[in-house]
Amino acid sequence: MGNGETRVRGLAARAGGWSARHRWAAVGIWVLFVVLAMGLGSAAGRVDVDESEGLKGETHTAATIIKDADIEEPAGETVLVQAKGSGLKATDAEFRAAVDAVVKAVDATGKVTDVQSPYTADTISKDGRSALVQFDMRGDAETAAERVEPVLNAVEKVQRDHSSVRIEEIGSASMQKTFDDAFGDDFKKAEYSALPVALGILLVAFGALVAALVPVLLAITAIMATMGLMGIVSHVMPMGDVANSVMLLVGLAVGVDYCLFYLRREREEREAGRDAQTALRIAAATSGRAIIVSGVTVCVAMAGMLFTGIADFEAMGLASLIVVAVAMVGSVTVLPAVLSLLGHGVEMGKIPFLHPESRLRRNRGPVNRESRFWTAVLGGVLKRPMVSVVVAAGVLLAIAAPAVGMKTQNLTLDQEFGDSLPIVQTYDRVNEAFPGGSEPAEVIVKADDINAPEVTSALAAFKQEAIASGASRGPVEIKLHDAQNLAFVYVPLVGGSDLDKAGESLDKLRDEVRPATLGKVDGLEAPITGQVAGSNDFNDQLTGAVVPVFAFVVVFAFLLMLLSFRSLTIAITSIVLNLLSVGAAYGILVAVFQHGWGASLVGAEGVGAIISWLPLFLFVILFGLSMDYHVFVVSRIREARLRGRSTKDAIQHGVVTTAGVVTSAAVIMVAVFGIFGTLSMQSMKQMGVGLAAAVLIDATIIRGVLLPAVMALLGERNWYLPKWLNRLPDLTHDEAPEAVVQSARDAEGDRVPV
Repeated sequence: MGNGETRVRGLAARAGGWSARHRWAAVGIWVLFVVLAMGLGSAAGRVDVDESEGLKGETHTAATIIKDADIEEPAGETVLVQAKGSGLKATDAEFRAAVDAVVKAVDATGKVTDVQSPYTADTISKDGRSALVQFDMRGDAETAAERVEPVLNAVEKVQRDHSSVRIEEIGSASMQKTFDDAFGDDFKKAEYSALPVALGILLVAFGALVAALVPVLLAITAIMATMGLMGIVSHVMPMGDVANSVMLLVGLAVGVDYCLFYLRREREEREAGRDAQTALRIAAATSGRAIIVSGVTVCVAMAGMLFTGIADFEAMGLASLIVVAVAMVGSVTVLPAVLSLLGHGVEMGKIPFLHPESRLRRNRGPVNRESRFWTAVLGGVLKRPMVSVVVAAGVLLAIAAPAVGMKTQNLTLDQEFGDSLPIVQTYDRVNEAFPGGSEPAEVIVKADDINAPEVTSALAAFKQEAIASGASRGPVEIKLHDAQNLAFVYVPLVGGSDLDKAGESLDKLRDEVRPATLGKVDGLEAPITGQVAGSNDFNDQLTGAVVPVFAFVVVFAFLLMLLSFRSLTIAITSIVLNLLSVGAAYGILVAVFQHGWGASLVGAEGVGAIISWLPLFLFVILFGLSMDYHVFVVSRIREARLRGRSTKDAIQHGVVTTAGVVTSAAVIMVAVFGIFGTLSMQSMKQMGVGLAAAVLIDATIIRGVLLPAVMALLGERNWYLPKWLNRLPDLTHDEAPEAVVQSARDAEGDRVPV
């Protein structure tokens, strides 16, 4: 295992040494890089993901046809007029008066077009108690939410004048406005509160204000630079708001973590009596190396998202990859320079009652950094490693068990928001009275001549067969665009908000109704899109991406660990432990959000499914982030082993001396991810709880119990590398502090100013 050289090798050690010797140059280069990235990104502007490129399959085909035809679909709105009692019917004069009042009121606002009365459009429910007034918002559909308020006010006024009926508006513009009003501030508060939370935890961890501010400032500058780079890169691969939010989340987590690892090791070495020059060298060669190995592994994991073929996932993966790379480079370059500049000033703003023992004890012997709690735990684990493995692995497998029955789908409005918004109740009422009416399937029919007799006949047959087949109860609406030779057919699906049943209706349309009608016209295209179709196509594409993404991430992570530690055993155990961690996170998600077990404890509820994009997203994020702790802990164990300790003693030393920094890093991640678990949207709750639970499990059961127990059982076999693999590139370097000290003594004119 390792070599016997005394010189320090490795990119991290060289970068840290150069930065510490040229501290002002290193800081200046970093500041210049951040400023240039932001400036160039601002000048270039950001290209957002085009919905027509977001998915493949029929949804993509339909979006492309609409885009090529230069047709901008308006934002559609609907007003539900519904009798409150059982006696009133749509044919009664009082009901008609309410409908007429709605039609006149919305038309009078001047914000709408194509207002259709239910009496002419045949949008009256079968029981005669409900009717729909439909219209489109004028102008760009994407900004319709900004113009819909006068229409909402007009509908509300009609409701006050007609108390015998329920009058409520719903549609893409009104829903978007409701969500923006209700949850826009929710997201901003979550993003703004993440930094103070991280800073507070760092204050407790370091007991000094300056030491706590350094990781936060590094994370902020890394995020700022990445935002600029995203603008530049977006001209090659479009970005979006989702990618931006994920980048902020990942950037804050890894930026603080990497700096925390480095700074804690530098302080530890100074407390042990090292001079500032040697402490920085040791931190660069040990924690700096762990940061590079971890960062590259995280980048590889994030790159796995590029294999999904889904634009939003590709954008999230690339944005996350960039911010991790920037934070990694900053941690091993500008951070040593900043620490060299600060010197003992890093201890300024000390908070004595938090860590009175953290004062530097130069020339007074080493400070005991070993955690008493983890020392006690490790004593039991190393005494009975087989029992520890069986118990810890059994607990994790039990937690992961519910994941076997995981069901994924795009959440419906009522699943996403529950009863927290009045518009959700309107959504339910519309779907109950008009199944599928709020989210109909859209058939985009393209023909050489849309008014040709055979096309007209096929459209009529499709409309009739859609109802006769049981896929829809009607009414089926057809809108012609003669100039573009297109027809838009809107088909309410039986099943409504029940996506399983609505999916069955969609399959009937695609597999039975369309081939028997529209499919018989030569040269005619008729892709079917809409909310349900988009969800199905997304799931199908995501399912097809699972195997290549999983394989890519696992194989490359394995190779990186193999090259970094030159141990086949370490590489294999790393992958297995990470998979256990991810599996446990899946199990918690399914138990809480699909089955509702203990959901009230996190302010959630069981919605019967996991949002479809989350499992793959969690796998990539968690597989990458969990490597932070793994690489850091195993590197420290390997370092102790290189210094001559037995494997068992090295495990004990490595785990207990890293327990403090790993705990601090985990608490920060859990707190930041937990903030997203407090949001009102179920999908955000699922993401926040899943990430927080996985990090907590990873930092405790995995790194504190299972990893040391497995390594204790393996003994010297931990460092096994078959002879036929000796030709692999050697990316290890001597991590023993004594070697670093010797290197510092041998280097002439290489003093680090402090």
